[in-house]
Amino acid sequence: MNIASYIDHTLLKPTTLLADVEKCCEEAILYHFAAVCIPPLFVKKAVALLKDTQTKVATVVGFPFGYSAIEAKVAETVLAIIDGVDELDLVINISAIKNNDWQFLASEINAILPVVRRGNKVLKIIIESGILSNDEIIKCCDLYGAAGVDFIKTSTGYAEKGATIEAVQLLRKHLSEKIQIKASGGIKTYTFAKQLIDAGATRIGCSSSVQIVNEAAQQN
Repeated sequence: MNIASYIDHTLLKPTTLLADVEKCCEEAILYHFAAVCIPPLFVKKAVALLKDTQTKVATVVGFPFGYSAIEAKVAETVLAIIDGVDELDLVINISAIKNNDWQFLASEINAILPVVRRGNKVLKIIIESGILSNDEIIKCCDLYGAAGVDFIKTSTGYAEKGATIEAVQLLRKHLSEKIQIKASGGIKTYTFAKQLIDAGATRIGCSSSVQIVNEAAQQN
């Protein structure tokens, strides 16, 4: 298994420096990671640094809590596309899920997905599986599966509980094969990353990417 090809090399701390982004991109080139996932402020810089490489540039929308107004999320999406982003990781409105307001969530995705599609970009939906019930996760699969998003992503990394094998298995069971799964949140070892891939994840979002690749090299 080429673990690097599954990894979104992630740098989303609120104190991120330009030097951190430059290092993140250098590591992505060196290890051939699938993507870097960086704050919106640095998308233009990352696009320039990763030009003529296979590594994609991803950024976040509505991060990390998801309760930004729909119009604000649309604006974030548009600006990221203008800046040259390849992939968008969108935090849905978790408060709406907890209030059982699925109509709001439908309105949210119906406003954002067409913008992404017009730009020919990839959309990953972050559902924060660690704080949802199984029933809520299944309802997310139904809603976003019907919408036709590209990925459902487990977590932001900011909730108390991140990715789990059980959540990935549940997502895989209730999604069509066309929709991929990104596991993220608390993934720090090659063993755990491989378990998540075996459970159905096709992307791994982590900041311990270099450590994971080095562990993989030692074990294989």
